[in-house]
Amino acid sequence: MFRNTTRTALKASLLAPLLVALLPSAAFADMASDVKGVNDGWAHITYEVKGSSTQTKALDTLARQAAMVAARYPGKAEPLLWQGIITSEQANRANMFHKLGLASRARDLIARAYAIDPRAAQGGAALSLGVLYFKVPGSPLAWGDDDKAGKLIKQALAVDPNGLDTNYFYGDYLLDQGNTAGAKAYLQKALRAPHDASRPVWDAGRRREVRDLLTKAG
Repeated sequence: MFRNTTRTALKASLLAPLLVALLPSAAFADMASDVKGVNDGWAHITYEVKGSSTQTKALDTLARQAAMVAARYPGKAEPLLWQGIITSEQANRANMFHKLGLASRARDLIARAYAIDPRAAQGGAALSLGVLYFKVPGSPLAWGDDDKAGKLIKQALAVDPNGLDTNYFYGDYLLDQGNTAGAKAYLQKALRAPHDASRPVWDAGRRREVRDLLTKAG
């Protein structure tokens, strides 16, 4: 919509310099809004939609939306990152015949976002890539790599040391590695993260997952 109105307005020579000056910030605002729509859709499906088949169908629809957003902003890290996150969520819920293929596609999408900007989304590109590397089985079954996962998640922690997601996933990683004490420390730190009023469904849902993992850690 903005692009169409800009083309018309640029015909007016007096307005053209102003509109050209405003274009980058307006385009950025549009991208942020589109990415947040995918983000909020993921949170709704993950934490509010009931029933695995309903969730799967909703994720398929959201995956198409995420792909369109990524195509709308070529060369931008965050749309690619969220396309990868939605694909990884599809992999998480897929049957055994499709799980690895979707996980590999998610890895490739997130790796592209990481290559554009490793610090994108407050370290989200590094974090999401790291989580994939420790959730996916290693050789000879697949390409998972615990060492690579740890390095990537630590990169994300360096960018967002007090974040809910970064501390939750590092706690999850440490628990998977058998470091229960370390895991509990990071999970407790995750619960002390500031609440995000702009993402209430994600914030509440993730905190429930943190508490569940703390219970599992004992």
